[in-house]
Amino acid sequence: MAPAMAAPPPAALALLVLLAVAASLAGADDPYRYFTWTVTYGPISPLGTTQQGILINGQFPGPRIDCVTNDNLIVTIINNLDEPFLLTWNGIKQRKNSWQDGVAGTNCPIPPNGGNYTYKFQAKDQIGTFFYFPSLALHRAAGGFGAINVYQRPQIPVPYPPPAGDFTLLVGDWYKSGHQQLRQALDSGAGALPPPDGILINGATSPAAFVGELGKTYLFRVSNVGMKVSVNVRIQGHSLRLAEVEGTHPVQNTYDSLDVHAGQSLAFLVTLNQPPMDYAVVVSSRFAPANLTAVGTLHYAGATARAPGPLPPPPPAAAADYGWSLNQARSFRWNLTASAARPNPQGSFHYGAITTSRTLVLASSSAAIAGGGVGRRCAVNGVSFVVPDTPLKLADNYNIANVIEWDSIPLRPAAAAGGAAALRAGTPVVRLNLHEFVEVVFQNTENELQSWHLDGYDFWVVGYGNGQWTEMQRQTYNLVDAQARHTVQVYPNGWSAILVSLDNQGMWNLRSAIWDRQYLGQQLYLRVWTPEQSFSNEYSIPTNAILCGRAAGLPH
Repeated sequence: MAPAMAAPPPAALALLVLLAVAASLAGADDPYRYFTWTVTYGPISPLGTTQQGILINGQFPGPRIDCVTNDNLIVTIINNLDEPFLLTWNGIKQRKNSWQDGVAGTNCPIPPNGGNYTYKFQAKDQIGTFFYFPSLALHRAAGGFGAINVYQRPQIPVPYPPPAGDFTLLVGDWYKSGHQQLRQALDSGAGALPPPDGILINGATSPAAFVGELGKTYLFRVSNVGMKVSVNVRIQGHSLRLAEVEGTHPVQNTYDSLDVHAGQSLAFLVTLNQPPMDYAVVVSSRFAPANLTAVGTLHYAGATARAPGPLPPPPPAAAADYGWSLNQARSFRWNLTASAARPNPQGSFHYGAITTSRTLVLASSSAAIAGGGVGRRCAVNGVSFVVPDTPLKLADNYNIANVIEWDSIPLRPAAAAGGAAALRAGTPVVRLNLHEFVEVVFQNTENELQSWHLDGYDFWVVGYGNGQWTEMQRQTYNLVDAQARHTVQVYPNGWSAILVSLDNQGMWNLRSAIWDRQYLGQQLYLRVWTPEQSFSNEYSIPTNAILCGRAAGLPH
């Protein structure tokens, strides 16, 4: 089991900066960084008992990628599992390159028992905290995830002084049951995963200490890599100054604790301004049947005693009390004066002044499939996604018929979407035009908190609300400084609204980040397209693309 990830060595960070400076001065191509990862099964003991985990180069969690904006990442995966495997890069925008997205709708799986594939993509137009994870077959429940930290180029300032170092926290729920057992339960019609057995911080319930010096400020990068449960993060005796949300800079409000929902990432600054002791870093479950907690340590260098007193308490914990979390979400604001990954302020794009081209209202639901026989499934507007034998991106590229159900999903939910009406299975793809500006409303018709992620994009979260969304709710939208992010929570029996500029051509997965719901069909794809064929819009199919299903044997 890997120890908690400490701050990157100063020499390593200095090397990243020097390489970026050298490339800038020489007018050279953006730097390339090469990784070769071997994926295997191996014994892990995150909750004290040995179970089978998925390791990358023998590590759990997997290796961390530290890179600089615009770096080209070349990642070769050797799959030594006995099952097909894919990695997806959560939050990395994959500009013009959905071919590298690493989900079943865009990529054929990497074959088992020694199969390999090389991903080639850029960490472009973003600075911040991201992660990768396995996207197939509930592999995420066994490990295979790791951090991606994207640093700024020297000419792009961030809106805070350089921290003395940064710490990466991969947090989330964990099960003692293996991924195959969990998958069998869902396949047999269980309808949802049981409550998890624990919470982990970097693969452990009590990770190694995060070590800092009195008077200095450190950046804590947090990603919820768990299967479904929201978590709350807090540090005994210290305030958390929000510094980054999924690759963008927010207004730096200060919090006692922060909620991080499934699939989300954020970063906060902590100044070590207390008496030198050991302080508890607490991550606890939110809105779950049992209160699960993992505790790390913020260690002041030279300290010999632990801070007195109990662990810092969580926010209101009643499952029905979402008001505290909702108010915190509304307090997140985009910093309009901060630079983006390019040399222009985030607020230079006045999203609130753009007329939307269309509205998608997407309601989650769960019920039986019409005709029976497959148990309970999850759906969007009554359609439960079934992964086809041929990835949608390949079917579109080769014009293979009878794979994609174009525009087959209603763009508004039926009146009974949240009731007991049976669902239908399908492979829906919504066709959208490049450079459209779209409003998407996520309607939660159930009592379970939802979390939605869109590959290839950031979007502005312009509103949260209770009950049924109507057009009148637009009067409550934040059209000035709404927080930009790639994953948004939707509170039970409520709605969340986003605006997104479709400036990235490709086939993009829109899915539940609650992983059992995604597995059971709560997802669809958006095909963003223009008839103008140009590498400035989208790259061609890679020469090393794996071809499978009805695309097997076709020329690249």
